[in-house]
Amino acid sequence: MLAIRAEPIGDLERHGEISIAFEVAKVLEVQLLDDGLGGILFGERPVDVVWVKDYDATDGGPREWASRFDVSNWGLLGAYEDGRRIGGTVIAFGTPNLHRLRGRRDMAVLWDLRVAHDARRLGTGSALFRAAEAWARERGCTALEVETQQVNVPACRFYARMGCSLASVDRYAYPEFTEETQLIWRCELGVRA
Repeated sequence: MLAIRAEPIGDLERHGEISIAFEVAKVLEVQLLDDGLGGILFGERPVDVVWVKDYDATDGGPREWASRFDVSNWGLLGAYEDGRRIGGTVIAFGTPNLHRLRGRRDMAVLWDLRVAHDARRLGTGSALFRAAEAWARERGCTALEVETQQVNVPACRFYARMGCSLASVDRYAYPEFTEETQLIWRCELGVRA
């Protein structure tokens, strides 16, 4: 039976033991209609050569976050099945200098969500996402945002299924990865009762 548990934020390195890598077999193609005045159209297309994207390889992953950010207000939730940690999520909150939070105290950022390869597509990600929403609501947040890229089609489809709306598209967010487009998804949490 799946159990979601709060963990000490000091366990980030352990969190990073679960790979976040995924195969890129298709991407979302971003098309501007009338140079953007007519909106944006997304279409899926297969890539010529399937490749592996590993966010930890490019930014150092969880083991480096505490040295780069003030994580004292962040949350870490672990997903366990039969005593084995099969996934986890990190929620950024209450960090004044964190650009993604834009100085807001009523918003949290789903910083990271990862599920072991053999536990994917079994509901673990959904359970972690719902637990992150609850965690954010408990802190008075009215919104939860998450960043991904158009190369992660499964994540885009997942966040849409979780009730997120596409909040922004930045085709120039990653100068070192010019073929990637930043997508920010937003989930409205409502006013805390």
